[in-house]
Amino acid sequence: MLLLFCAQAFGQKLAMTFQDAAKNGISFDSLEQIYKSAIHVDASQAVFKTDAEQESMYKAYIKLLQDFGKFLYAHQFKWEHPTKCFNRIYFNTDGTIDYFLFNFLGQPADKLAAAKEKEFTQLLNAFIKDYQIPLTAKIKFAQCSPTTYMPE
Repeated sequence: MLLLFCAQAFGQKLAMTFQDAAKNGISFDSLEQIYKSAIHVDASQAVFKTDAEQESMYKAYIKLLQDFGKFLYAHQFKWEHPTKCFNRIYFNTDGTIDYFLFNFLGQPADKLAAAKEKEFTQLLNAFIKDYQIPLTAKIKFAQCSPTTYMPE
């Protein structure tokens, strides 16, 4: 909880696995209390309530993932095979990213080697440092999705 407070107090942006977040004292449950779902099947529970707002969020989220893919490519990060991942991204009210948590999915043979995952995490941290989606909200919000990274 202390790390969560410190990261928020100093505006630090963090990207890491869900497990590393837990090891560093960043509680998933605490984040879920601070950040409301951007889009929800029950619109009354979502930050973006109207169809138009939800469509804008969806497009901004997809662009974020595409921009990150371009960033990885520009930094010579190569995927050896299709790699499945689950993301939960926590946004500040101005559309900047506070936390980008992820887990690679699948069997151990399908996952990244430790050195490759470390490189991925370093690049992701560099990417989120200055990235901002073109949406704002009155409260902090989060969005999640599965993602499959593909080799070029």
